[in-house]
Amino acid sequence: MNLYMSEYFLSIAIPAYNEEKRLITTMNKICAYLSQRGFPYEIIVVDDGSTDNTLQMMEKFARANKHIVVLANDRNYGKGYSVRKGILSARGEYIFFSDADLSTPIEEIEKCMPYLSGGYDVVIGSRSMHASEITVHQPWYREKMGKIFNCMVNLVLLKGIVDTQCGFKGFKKDVAKKIFRRCVIDGFSFDVEVLYLSRKYNFKIKEIPIRWENSALSKVNPVRHSIQMFRDLFRIKIKDWKGCYR
Repeated sequence: MNLYMSEYFLSIAIPAYNEEKRLITTMNKICAYLSQRGFPYEIIVVDDGSTDNTLQMMEKFARANKHIVVLANDRNYGKGYSVRKGILSARGEYIFFSDADLSTPIEEIEKCMPYLSGGYDVVIGSRSMHASEITVHQPWYREKMGKIFNCMVNLVLLKGIVDTQCGFKGFKKDVAKKIFRRCVIDGFSFDVEVLYLSRKYNFKIKEIPIRWENSALSKVNPVRHSIQMFRDLFRIKIKDWKGCYR
């Protein structure tokens, strides 16, 4: 099959919660880049019950750009829920999700596509590999907590992944649909669940170094979300023991 002849070659899902200050800039960057690539694409923005002007702003943007799809949650469910909703509605032969702040530049897709069009099913960006380029670092305490969390991930669930939490991941279409239909984690640990199921279903995962820049407007609460994420690790394990991921 000639993928370029498909209705959509590429889909990008972006979860958004109170992103009126930066989302238009992100969308303009993505559209400017993809418009030069010569293949059909869609960008799916999932508004997660924003209390600011994000939804209205994106609906207006979508009316002027046929490549934009806007989905709205009736309340704030969480990043995992919103990414899942976006990916399950995606129509591209290759499906990515990206953070609304575009911490990973959209151009990094070029590093991923050779692996996805080759023998890999899932490609994930990594901030922690030797060749990764971090232009603006997180505060030291967040970097430390991230490393501790990843050690726990490797101990409890998933060995061999250097950075599970980078918000830049790509999938072949059928792979994405199979994985995300079975996901249940609505919060920030959804990345771990996605990778855990990718390995459980014997999909080939490629982790690659990327460029990344920390955003000062991060929505992550270092204490509250860390507790939730650690709890979710064991929740994933228990669900697997109970056969929920069959």
